[in-house]
Amino acid sequence: MTASIPSPSSNGIHLGPLDIRVYGLMYVFAVLAAVAITTPRWERGGGSRELVSDVALWGFPAGLIGGRLYFLATSWNEVPDHWWGPLAIWKGGLGIWGGIALGTAVGIWRLRRAGANVPRFLDAAAPGLLVAQAIGRIGNYFNQELFGRPTSLPWGLKIDPEHRPERYIDSATFHPTFLYELLFNLALAAFLVRLGRRRTLAPGSLFALYVLGYSTFRIFEELLRVDPAHHILGLRLNFFVASALVLTSGAWLVRRNRGEDRSPSHAASCRSVERGSSGSSPEAQ
Repeated sequence: MTASIPSPSSNGIHLGPLDIRVYGLMYVFAVLAAVAITTPRWERGGGSRELVSDVALWGFPAGLIGGRLYFLATSWNEVPDHWWGPLAIWKGGLGIWGGIALGTAVGIWRLRRAGANVPRFLDAAAPGLLVAQAIGRIGNYFNQELFGRPTSLPWGLKIDPEHRPERYIDSATFHPTFLYELLFNLALAAFLVRLGRRRTLAPGSLFALYVLGYSTFRIFEELLRVDPAHHILGLRLNFFVASALVLTSGAWLVRRNRGEDRSPSHAASCRSVERGSSGSSPEAQ
């Protein structure tokens, strides 16, 4: 081994009596980044920044709750053996699928209450969500968790013995799946922004591509990861969740972008709203 990525010696920042966990801090930065990216994209279509803040205010805690509930349902054996164990999100343990599901559901509820155009808002939010997820993975790096199989590649991630699975206790470096996902999420976010500028797609298509692209990557990632997980037919549970989402989002994307959804009048309407030149706000459509 000639090179490797070192792991942080601590997962917290000590400021006098305060012990700030990087995992939680990254989630704060993630929300701020998502709002900062989504706001101008939504405003360009005539929407208000107040709605973005409102959705974030409700969607973020809902995402935390959903992520924790998913983790508790699928990885109960990983919960700290204390009365506060189910609440200990500062130690990690948030299932991304549960977070996306409940966070999106609550966000859609807020959008419908405001009379907003839900598919267009989801399209505006998709790149920001990917950037937020990328930032969140930095927290996994500091926690030395969610890494892949042992590897001798020069970008292998060095993991301290106390964080290694028992069967790999003699291995020192592992695939940095946190880094793979971080880079993929940023690349997919950039792709969605560029695609939205160059092509007219049915409303909701960019969000569907976000789900499709991220889930496709997770199939690959689940084949690498070695952290504890429930298995079905020898494969990790999240492998099947990701596969189901690939099929569902892919079918929805094809259906939405064929037939009447791609008619000339529909395309012209989409371009009008994207330029913000429509007579009515997307929030009221």
